[in-house]
Amino acid sequence: VQLQAFGGGLVQPGGSLRLSCAASESILRANSIGWYRQGPGNHREFVAQISSGSSGSSSDYADNVKGRFTISVDGAKNTFYLQMNSLKPEDTGVYFCNVIQYGMLYWGKGTLVTVSS
Repeated sequence: VQLQAFGGGLVQPGGSLRLSCAASESILRANSIGWYRQGPGNHREFVAQISSGSSGSSSDYADNVKGRFTISVDGAKNTFYLQMNSLKPEDTGVYFCNVIQYGMLYWGKGTLVTVSS
């Protein structure tokens, strides 16, 4: 599975952005789809994911984005999204999307988000 993240850019604090991650093939059977980010001088950190299992699917978020970010998926378009609202300067970083499907982990190239006035 090849992944391409896009939608990053420069936004003022308090603003919004929607990131997209387009997959080269169906992700309907993915065990997990998610977003990570890497801020300046930081390690890559978890942001959000949707996990699917026998009991259905569930969304999880990092504590520092709960209530502000929303992950969603459009299976028909093989694309998933990260809606980011009330952005803060500390949300600045390169955002990466990933998919776990059939036991394989796939990463896309990142898209840069800069939150600054």
